Amino acid sequence: MTDTTIAKQILLTKQSPAYWRVTFDHPSLNIFGPETIPQLDEVITAIETDEDVKVVVFDSAVEGFFLTHYDFVAPVENTTRLPPGPTGLQPLPDMLVRLSRAPVVSIASIRGRATGVGSELALACDMRFASREKAILSQWEVGAGIVPGGGPMARLPRLMGRGRALEVLLGADDIPGDLAERYGYVNRSFPDADLDAFVDALATRIASFDSGRSAKQSASPTWRVCRLTTKSHRSGLCALPRSCGQPHKRRSRN
Repeated sequence: MTDTTIAKQILLTKQSPAYWRVTFDHPSLNIFGPETIPQLDEVITAIETDEDVKVVVFDSAVEGFFLTHYDFVAPVENTTRLPPGPTGLQPLPDMLVRLSRAPVVSIASIRGRATGVGSELALACDMRFASREKAILSQWEVGAGIVPGGGPMARLPRLMGRGRALEVLLGADDIPGDLAERYGYVNRSFPDADLDAFVDALATRIASFDSGRSAKQSASPTWRVCRLTTKSHRSGLCALPRSCGQPHKRRSRN
């Protein structure tokens, strides 16, 4: 009998009832694939339904990689057979929209490469902080002839303006931590040695307040972002798995 047990790639640690950490641990590159989807869905569902959690920090246990691109080596049917999520979107964008909508404050602590899915998850968070020396963000998909399917076309222009968003999306190049800060891709970048202490202190402070959840809902127009994401990317998101499995069709459009 074949052993189909899948190793845990996402670790949930409860620092306190109000402060959780979610750590990506899928060596050696922290690639996100169809087997990771149910694990992330479990975490997002817990964030949505727990009444005590106030702040969640996403980070990585893999040196050099926060979270990278989707696993295109996995059989395409492993992705296309997954049902849409509660929002009606495909599983990955569904989870990112739900994260944005959740009343819990979400923070991405970025050390290493946050590219493709990693960038999209960071953008879905409420705040992003990066290692100045080690963080690299990228939406590289256009360079490979595919659609960036996790919402960056809706979220990036709101953070940095249309021109810079197009530079990131159409340039499909690496954005280091210091430039990401100047562009508004992240809130702030820090010397690598200072990143963890700052994020932990901020998360601990947020967790100590009673009104953080309601303040987030009042301060952030996430529902409009989610509607834009749903409207702008539904067709592209559905096409993404198919295009990955049909490179000859991508070439014919060049």
